[in-house]
Amino acid sequence: MRIREWQDVLEDVTERDVDPEGWRAVAGDRAGGVGEDMYLAHPRAGVFFLKTYAKNPFQVRGVGTRVARNLDDEIGSFLPREDAGGRFAVQSPPEDEAQVETVSKRLETVLQTHADAPTRPQDLFDDVMEAIESPAFGPMEYDQYDRPDELEDLADRFEEADELLGAELEDLIETDEVDRGFM
Repeated sequence: MRIREWQDVLEDVTERDVDPEGWRAVAGDRAGGVGEDMYLAHPRAGVFFLKTYAKNPFQVRGVGTRVARNLDDEIGSFLPREDAGGRFAVQSPPEDEAQVETVSKRLETVLQTHADAPTRPQDLFDDVMEAIESPAFGPMEYDQYDRPDELEDLADRFEEADELLGAELEDLIETDEVDRGFM
C-alpha cells in the first residue's frame, strides 16, 4: 500500500478510464480526531481511501491510498445504490478557452432542457456532470456530523489502511501545529 497526498489520489481517480457514472462514495467524520474519512469506489477502478482535514478555511490537507483493486460484492454492499439521495463529483479544470465554451454551451442546453421538463434532482445532477465532463460522479452516503454505519463497516474491512492513514494524518496535523480542525 502506497500512501500519498490526498490530491494525488484524486488525480489518480480522475485519470481512470472508466465510466464516470459508476463511482460511489461514503464519507463522514473520522472515528478519532479532526477531519473526515472518504471511500471512493468503482467496479473497474477499485477502492480509494482518503483522510483529510481543513487546516484553515482555504486549505485542506490529507493522505490517501488505493485499498482494493476491485470492487467485489462484499465491499459494494457498504456503498450507496444509484437511488441514494446524496451525490458527489470529482472535477478537473478546463484545459483551455475552447473547452470552456463547449462545456458552457452543453451546460446551457442541459439546464434549459430540465427547466422545460419535470425531472428528478438526481437526473439533473447526472446530466450536468456529463455536460461538464466530470471524470467521476455518483451516489454518496455522507454525514457531516457523524459517521455513517457503512463508513464504520469499511473501516473494519480495511483496518490496517485506516490505522496507517490515521497515523500519517496525525503527523500532518502535528506538523501543521493544528490541534483542531477548522469548522
